[in-house]
Amino acid sequence: MLSRTADHLFWMSRYTERAENTARMLDVNYQTSLLPQSAAVAQVGWQGLLSISELLPSYQALHGEVTPERVLEFMVKDEDNPSSIMSCLRAARENARAVRGSLTTEAWEIQNQTWLEVNRMLRQGDFERDPGQFFEWVKFRSHLSRGVTVGTMLMDEALHFMRLGTFLERADNTARLVDVKFHAVQSDFFGAASQKDQEYDFYHWSAILRSVSAFEIYRKVYRDVITPERVAELLILRADMPRSLHASLNEVVQNLEMVANDQSDETRRRAGKLRADLQYARIDEILATGLHAFLTQFLDRVNELGARISRDFLIPAAA
Repeated sequence: MLSRTADHLFWMSRYTERAENTARMLDVNYQTSLLPQSAAVAQVGWQGLLSISELLPSYQALHGEVTPERVLEFMVKDEDNPSSIMSCLRAARENARAVRGSLTTEAWEIQNQTWLEVNRMLRQGDFERDPGQFFEWVKFRSHLSRGVTVGTMLMDEALHFMRLGTFLERADNTARLVDVKFHAVQSDFFGAASQKDQEYDFYHWSAILRSVSAFEIYRKVYRDVITPERVAELLILRADMPRSLHASLNEVVQNLEMVANDQSDETRRRAGKLRADLQYARIDEILATGLHAFLTQFLDRVNELGARISRDFLIPAAA
């Protein structure tokens, strides 16, 4: 496969997944902002979302004070923000258009219709009327794109590069989501808490689980009260949880093996080592040494993996 074609397919899938995960991050912040809480706690949540997305400086240059309305506008509709939902869906569609011949008709039409529909929805004010429903729509379109891709594409290198992009992006974004919600919380959730704190905790952690479609999975796996330790374990270490870091790395490793070439041995080794670190880790050890530090290091390694994949298979990034 031509590196240019592989590059477009890889980034089409990354941008589709990024739009979904941006919607998930915004949705959990929007839902938790509806809970009883002080203005200071709410402010930390919105500021943390921008920080973990590495967008706080660019946001402040445009808008100054962090407010929920401006953050939502910036992260949903601002086409000058490369990580906004609009920018991601536009980039996904443009990458798909560049390799139209490598996609099935169904796979192309999903990308094109999503772009046309999101423009119509935002023009008509659907987002302002019901942000939660808009975020659900973005997630649904991403699900639809993945389902159509797997259901209609030939199982060749094109599909493997698309899935490689999907799960590399998912690993990055799940780590950011976990980090922003654990790191931004000011009270000590791992210590003793009052009854009022415990009630708040339930809604707080429930919202996080729902943001990654994991609430029902948590109930099935643990059959007990929601605790932050188990939330972290589920989203980081459980290989049977579809959006966990471990599950995402399993997919990255498998798809790397399917497209391996003469210069990708080191990239495959590093991906395998990162997966092994997740496979044999224990959540109590991670929490003891610091969850934020662990996730920061994980994000660095995933970003390095993305750079190596670009160098080994795709169009080299401009120096």
